[in-house]
Amino acid sequence: MTLPALIFGMLVSTLIGSAFHLWRGGGLGRLILYILLSWLGFWAGHMLGDQVGWTFWSIGPLHVGMACVGSLIFLGFGYWLSLLKVEKT
Repeated sequence: MTLPALIFGMLVSTLIGSAFHLWRGGGLGRLILYILLSWLGFWAGHMLGDQVGWTFWSIGPLHVGMACVGSLIFLGFGYWLSLLKVEKT
């Protein structure tokens, strides 16, 4: 992995997390949560695409297609988990 690919991946995943925050809303804590989830999902999706050999929408050494799918899956699952309420007894 080259340094420009790493920087580009962080930029793309940050934009995905920020766009998700713009769509779903929330405060600063939610923005940080969405960006962190997007980073984790992006790199997990990239690694999965690299291991399995799925190379749609690759830019240099970066498997952007699978990385974006992973980012969206992590964001959706994290958003769903953040909606759970704990009942106080």
